[in-house]
Amino acid sequence: MKKKVKLKRKKLFLYVLFFLLIILSAIYIINVFKLKKESLEESQLLNTVEIQDKQLAEETAGNIQHESTEKTQEEQEESGQVEEMPKQTERMLKVEKLQEENADIVGWLEIEDTSINYPVLQGTDNEYYMTHNYKKQKSKNGSIFLTKDYDWSTPSSNLLIYGHNMNNGTMFQELLKYEKESFYKQHPVIRFTTENEDAEYEIIAVLKTRVFYKSEKNVFRYYYFVNAETEEEYNVFVENAKKESLYSIDKTAKFGEQLITLSTCSYHVKDGRFAVIGRKVESCINL
Repeated sequence: MKKKVKLKRKKLFLYVLFFLLIILSAIYIINVFKLKKESLEESQLLNTVEIQDKQLAEETAGNIQHESTEKTQEEQEESGQVEEMPKQTERMLKVEKLQEENADIVGWLEIEDTSINYPVLQGTDNEYYMTHNYKKQKSKNGSIFLTKDYDWSTPSSNLLIYGHNMNNGTMFQELLKYEKESFYKQHPVIRFTTENEDAEYEIIAVLKTRVFYKSEKNVFRYYYFVNAETEEEYNVFVENAKKESLYSIDKTAKFGEQLITLSTCSYHVKDGRFAVIGRKVESCINL
């Protein structure tokens, strides 16, 4: 009799465990679906704005054309100059439009043929957008965000941009693919667009490192570098980045060139970090 009772209890326990596993699996699947849906919404933002903003782009282009032809031919000949008005790209216009939804959106980041295709936010601290999306809603994905220390009025030397390494393949998870040199060769360019600039950045270094203790000496803390106060400080950063790079890259940077650093977590060690550093190509539109 006791054996039957024990058997029944064992079966009941297994049934309960089985149902719990089903419930937990369902919750996990739902959460993954929500995160992927949220990421998809962000990656499709530019396409949505493109539809909404088509008329705006056409009107802007028409205004620019009208302004550029306001001077008569006689006035142009007298001055000896033909004034050319700067033109905004469609992406610049889209970023400008997105800022109407959230003024914290400072640009758009894209690496072609990857899932990295997101708005970039900048808050008053470096915590808020770790847990909120571009709509300022709570989100496990967080956002891709620029460090609060970047000063647009200067501007600072290095666009230090952070993003989570999500297991579902979103945000900066694909950044870790740069561990392979072959991936770098297929994706050597980072594109960053603001309302004033549409620029491409050539990658100059790929780092697999960690956050160092304050007591550690002679280590490269790339995550502290935002603005170089001197040429020497800039050059030391570039030299260290090249030295610590996982593989040799011919491209480099010289003092005065704008840098970009994409940083995310890596789990190869405790407090691991993975970073990709690039320098701005000069042939970009800058208003």
